[in-house]
Formats: sequence, structure tokens, C-alpha cells
Amino acid sequence: MAFPGPIARLIEELNRLPGVGPKSAQRLAFHLLGRPAEEARRLAEAILAARERVRRCEVCCDWTDAPVCRVCSDPRRDATKICVVESPKDVAALERTGRYDGLYHVLHGAISPLSGVGPGDVTIGRLLERLRAGGVQELILATDPDVDGEATALYLKDVVAPLGVRVTRLARGLPEGGDLDFADELTIARALEGRREL
Repeated sequence: MAFPGPIARLIEELNRLPGVGPKSAQRLAFHLLGRPAEEARRLAEAILAARERVRRCEVCCDWTDAPVCRVCSDPRRDATKICVVESPKDVAALERTGRYDGLYHVLHGAISPLSGVGPGDVTIGRLLERLRAGGVQELILATDPDVDGEATALYLKDVVAPLGVRVTRLARGLPEGGDLDFADELTIARALEGRREL
């Protein structure tokens, strides 16, 4: 079915969002059209405000609306630990646990030779500056457990080794409440490798 131009354009733009397919984009478009104009205006203003005011933290490269983010400026955080993640959404996921009290570094991607993404295309240089400044005792690698995340972790391990900083990797393995017989071989192997004392 052909929609009028403005509706078709709205659906097309919504469809560009990650995780939003054509049907979801259509549903969202019709939902927005059925709401009061003021709601649509507030949404548009929120999107524009975020694009105009949000920038990378000068220290960790996470998103912030100030020169330095709330985590980096919090004196209660343990500055001897830096957790390296690929994306700002990873910081949010770790913060939700309430279990990590150190600092972060956001790479904004991962090394991916097949996609033409090298170390200079992510924020590894800025991370190395932070490590060379001293005070960091542990670098926790929390890159994704995929080919690019593993390549990034191995690269970081190698370039950080001369700096004398302990490098650790998040443990991976079986999910809480999962059944062993439903896990794939790689997950079981990683769970065995990441085992620890009780």
C-alpha cells in the first residue's frame, strides 16, 4: 500500500533505527500520528536536544552533556580500575548491576580488519594516554564475545603489556538458571576456562 509522502518518509526514517523493521516502523508511525501534536513535538525536541548537547566525555569517551561524565567526576569511583567496553550501552548495562565501582573507557567500536576498522578508528589511543598517565592497576576487557571483540581484546592485551598494568577479561560462560544440556560447546568451554574457587 502506498502511503502519502509524509507518512512514507516517517516510516522510512523510523525503519533506519536499529531493531525496527518495516512493520514496526509502520506501527510506530501510526502511533505517533494518533497522538497529540504536542507529544510529537516533545519527542522531536528531545531528539534534537540530545544530538546538540550530548558529546563524548573528555576522559572516558562515554556520552555526556558535560565536559566530564558523572562516572569520571565521581570521587567515590576506584580510579585504579578501568573497564573497557565497545559502546555506551555497555556502560549502562554494567552500571545496572551495581557491582562495579571503577572507571570506564568506551571504544565506540571494535577492531574489525574485515570491515576496515583498525586501532586508529576506535578510541584506543586515548585509552593508552590514560594508562601512561599512571595510577591504573587493572584494565578489565569487556568487549563483546565475538570475533571483533576478541580481536580487540587480544590487541589491547599486547599493547598494554609493556605498561605493567594487569589485564583481565570478563568471565564468560553459562547463564544463571541455564541448563548445561542446552548450552553450546563454546559456551561450556568458556565456562570451564573461567572457573574459579568457591
